[in-house]
Amino acid sequence: MELGLSTFGEIHPDCVPGHAVNAHRRIQELLEEAKLADALGLDVFALGEHHRPDYVVSSPEVVLAAIAAVTKRIRLSSAVTVLSSADPVRVFQNFATLDLVSSGRAEIMAGRGSFIESFPLFGYDLDDYDELFSEKLELLLAIREKEVIAWKGKHRAAIPRLGVYPRPYQDVLPVWVAVGGTPQSVIRAGALNLPLTLAILGGMPRQFVPLVKLYREAAREAGHLVAPPLAVNAHLHIADTSDQAAEEFWPTYETLMNRIGKERGWSPLTRKQFEQLRGPEGPLLVGSVEEVVEKIIYMHGLFGNSRYLAQTISGGIPHASLMHSIELLGAQVAPAVRERLRVAPAVHE
Repeated sequence: MELGLSTFGEIHPDCVPGHAVNAHRRIQELLEEAKLADALGLDVFALGEHHRPDYVVSSPEVVLAAIAAVTKRIRLSSAVTVLSSADPVRVFQNFATLDLVSSGRAEIMAGRGSFIESFPLFGYDLDDYDELFSEKLELLLAIREKEVIAWKGKHRAAIPRLGVYPRPYQDVLPVWVAVGGTPQSVIRAGALNLPLTLAILGGMPRQFVPLVKLYREAAREAGHLVAPPLAVNAHLHIADTSDQAAEEFWPTYETLMNRIGKERGWSPLTRKQFEQLRGPEGPLLVGSVEEVVEKIIYMHGLFGNSRYLAQTISGGIPHASLMHSIELLGAQVAPAVRERLRVAPAVHE
């Protein structure tokens, strides 16, 4: 199994027109996190795209290019590229350029986005939310397939047999689809035979099993005999003891979830709920090395996934604690998980 990191790059907003000290510091920290992940032999480093004051990464490919210059082998992905409000031509060009910079380590993780700020910012109507994604994914895949394309759609100017450059270093630039729990989205990914990343950021993992079955059934029904790769993305924080991990993670997680929850009308998250979420069958991988190993194995048993992405959060957790968590993931958790799966692979339900 591949193991990697993803992050949205949370920050305390600077709220200034220039001299963005917090944003600068967080970008430098992201470089250090990626360098450590690369040195530890982790497989993927992924950055989410957001257009809010509390997240620092609005252009993942730019930050990933900086990371490419200070790493050697780790794969570099968005998590996600909000394709619905982006231009697929520029997305392909940017990631093809990243692929050239990184000698073939770039990936695109395309999604509709869980936040809506990019739609009014770039002049799109939220009523077209799913239609935009479907059409733009079609165009992105067409560009990936052919150097010169002729294309016409509803939401973008037609392309009258023009070339899209540069082309990537890899033979085929990987395109993953990321979903949060919409059946239509997993069916579309399966029918297109695209790798899927399942974000389990709320709800119990077992609840997502039917979605994975839908995904694989859609792939089979479309004539794809070999199931495409599946990744699971969930929050993670590791410390030397379970209690220490919880105490380090809880205050920042509570602030983050309750801020988002207030925007979406959710009830405030309680400490009791948090402890349930990090229990043996919950979605949070927050605890000791041993607890996190068991949780990754448990999720693999449910889904048969080939990749696990550990989503870290910042903004309140000391960076030294975050770096220690990454070190424990790479140095202790990853080898234990790989050995467990090599000796006795879990059977997914």
